[in-house]
Amino acid sequence: MTSDKTKIRNAATVIVVRNKQDNPSVLMGQRGMNAAFMPSKFVFPGGAVDDQDLSINIKNSINEVCKNRLLKENKSGPWNALVAAAIRELFEETGQIIGLEQKWPEAPSSWKDFAKTGYVPDASNMFFVFRAITPPGRPRRFDARFFLIQAEELQTNLDDFSMASDELSHLQWIPLTDTKNFDLPFITKVVLAEITGNLMNSGPPSRVPFFQNTTEESHIFYIDEESN
Repeated sequence: MTSDKTKIRNAATVIVVRNKQDNPSVLMGQRGMNAAFMPSKFVFPGGAVDDQDLSINIKNSINEVCKNRLLKENKSGPWNALVAAAIRELFEETGQIIGLEQKWPEAPSSWKDFAKTGYVPDASNMFFVFRAITPPGRPRRFDARFFLIQAEELQTNLDDFSMASDELSHLQWIPLTDTKNFDLPFITKVVLAEITGNLMNSGPPSRVPFFQNTTEESHIFYIDEESN
């Protein structure tokens, strides 16, 4: 048996839910056919944590329940950087803003475009809902945390993707009932199946599924309320 030495990077993903009470939909886009990771798949916005995310002091942080859960498996880990990366990646890939209106002249370089919009990141309406580690044998591996936010909490026109980068194409709101008709990664299907019951909640889920891959098999564990 060979060992997998691919470095596992911290990453964050955002699930944005629109019209949760009436035909709910989620924001997704398609990765390029030549992408090294999940080519041509429809995915939620997200990506790896970068070094500058570590320095972001989010004015309104994520709630204590979610913070404790982020810390549970990473007691010395960069929980704040995961939250920051989720907000930054959503903005970069879709142009949508999770923020609070305020000037931010000292924003680091990777956040300059976000700051130019007149907002600072605001995590007060985000919820940590899923964690997954990419299986061995992939060209890239991530320890991804999935965050959920309702579309009405965004500060932007929900149908305007003009500020988006070209990393995702065909950005659109996909009704949950139609997601099965799209080419989704296996883990995205797992996430949707696990959290569908939580999409209507106004607070953190009762527990957070953790899809953990080993060299032999995969398991779903659950991160509970307590942080110890």
